[in-house]
Amino acid sequence: MAIIVNLDVVMAKNKISLSELANRVGITNANLSILKNNKAKAIRFSTLEAICRELSCQPADLLEYKKK
Repeated sequence: MAIIVNLDVVMAKNKISLSELANRVGITNANLSILKNNKAKAIRFSTLEAICRELSCQPADLLEYKKK
């Protein structure tokens, strides 16, 4: 199984840069980049909540399940 993070798609729809979103959410550019590039092993609910708040989206807009 694989969880795909569609952060880049939602960021593009909101016309927001990685550094701007990282600043608003309160995490480093490096950590947000890891998440955006599907390299993250986990995400804190507080981080997910902050991203959803800043992008005006739902968790399901960001996360997708795909069978391998």
